[in-house]
Formats: sequence, structure tokens, C-alpha cells
Amino acid sequence: MLDSLLLAVGIVLVLEGLMPLLLPHQWREMFRQLMALTDGQLRFVGLIAVVSGLLLVLFLK
Repeated sequence: MLDSLLLAVGIVLVLEGLMPLLLPHQWREMFRQLMALTDGQLRFVGLIAVVSGLLLVLFLK
């Protein structure tokens, strides 16, 4: 169980690191655009990400 969790965290870190590694300017611009969103819009984006991740985990389990 712990091995699977650490593997998942490792994969997330690799995927999260790809954009700033390969496209730093676009990554920075994306964060500028995110800073312009309201709290409600950010919460909605977070909700969509969480629900999508849970559905993916449940589908693949």
C-alpha cells in the first residue's frame, strides 16, 4: 500500500515538473492567469481536479 502511494506521488511530481522544465515561460504565464481568477473560480477548478482524479482512481482500481 505504501509503495503504491509513493509511486503515485512520484508520478505526480514528474508530471508536475515537466511543464516548468520544458516550457518555463508558458508555465509562468499560466500562473499569472491563475492569479487573476477569483476565489470561487479557483475553488471550482480545484473541485473539478479532485473529482476527475477520484473518478480516474475509482475507474482504474
